[in-house]
Amino acid sequence: MAQAMKIAIVDDEQDMRQSISQWLALSGYDTETFASAEDALKVLGPEYPGIVISDIKMPGMDGIQLLKKLMGADSTLPVIMITGHGDVPMAVEAMRVGAFDFLEKPFNPDKMSELAKRASNARRLTLDNRALRRELSGGTQIMNKLIGASPVMERLREDILDLGQADGHVLIDGETGTGKTLVAHALHAVGSRAGKKFVLVSCAALEEEALSKRLFGPMLPEDTQLPAIEEARGGTLVLEDVEALSDTLQARLLSVMNEQGTPAETRIVAISNLQEAGKTSEDVLRPDLFYRLAALRITMPPLRQRGEDILTLFTRLSEQFAEEYGCDAPQVSAQEAAQLLQAPWPGNVRQLINIAERAVLQSRRGSGTIASLLMSDHEEMQPVMTTEGKPLKEYVEAFERMLIDNTMRRHKGSIASVMEELCLPRRTLNEKMAKYGLQRSDYL
Repeated sequence: MAQAMKIAIVDDEQDMRQSISQWLALSGYDTETFASAEDALKVLGPEYPGIVISDIKMPGMDGIQLLKKLMGADSTLPVIMITGHGDVPMAVEAMRVGAFDFLEKPFNPDKMSELAKRASNARRLTLDNRALRRELSGGTQIMNKLIGASPVMERLREDILDLGQADGHVLIDGETGTGKTLVAHALHAVGSRAGKKFVLVSCAALEEEALSKRLFGPMLPEDTQLPAIEEARGGTLVLEDVEALSDTLQARLLSVMNEQGTPAETRIVAISNLQEAGKTSEDVLRPDLFYRLAALRITMPPLRQRGEDILTLFTRLSEQFAEEYGCDAPQVSAQEAAQLLQAPWPGNVRQLINIAERAVLQSRRGSGTIASLLMSDHEEMQPVMTTEGKPLKEYVEAFERMLIDNTMRRHKGSIASVMEELCLPRRTLNEKMAKYGLQRSDYL
């Protein structure tokens, strides 16, 4: 069971405060009481971990005034108002201002408990979503692998939040190696199904008969695993390589989705990994299935469109591999930074991971260059440059940001050490850190 939310009870009548508090405490809530709106406002704020139940008629600041102040501070805070019998105008005004709901005296305690439950669930979802957005900006837990300050990555993170809460079926497509399965995990983690089952099936890894049984059954007496559609009930079923489904299995999947209704018992997240040139998921999926899945859609950005994220990712990855192999991470020169930025990255992030690991291994041996690694990944051993040129200023700024970032990490945020190594006066370093969005607190 999730931890009980707090409930702030605001009422000038002591008997009413106590009776409401006792009843809700028996229902498992953590209550606190306030004799006036003024006292409540000293505690209640945008991050209050719960809901508010307040009487409307109170001396001094009344319930409507309190509600307006609370809505001004946090319009998502659920506030349940208690009105007098037949006081319809007051109830209407409370709802207009933003009250979650209202209770009319004398009220049924069970109805109050039910309202408190609904309001608490809504509050928990809001606070969880806020925590996730802070997590995204801080780059922790699962989202740590979706780092990057490029506009396409910022948009991707917002899309994950929005679509995660939407709870409909989702289609994720894009080039190979862009992190589609990671995004499927993230969609599950940010939505209301986060605590439920997450089941992943690779449609390309099984023959049709075996795939049909894995997805839909039937179960045999000796089977120890439920069909995926049952195993993921209430949670998320991820179908990798959804384009590998035969027409028969596509029809069966569509039938199951139609039977579930809205909202679906099991959320389907389909991942398309089409490799054929000029082909899209729309070309190979039944139109009715495609449109059911693609109503919510995420197309992963290729690495070559992510600008200096490439250098940030390379730095983080090489540091991780250096720690794993017990050596120093390779230092990237200006020329190598430009080569990383210019490479077309057909294998995207997966290829970058491979390059970073090999760069660490070669650095440990004291030989090799990043350019040679990039060329060895190219079939014809030609210089790997994109056709899209960039102004020199962009390359210089990307390298400068990476250099300051790396140095700050190495010295754990010691400004004096960074100034000494980079031969920069304090004011210049501060200006450049502000320009590139680097904060000392991130390195401590």
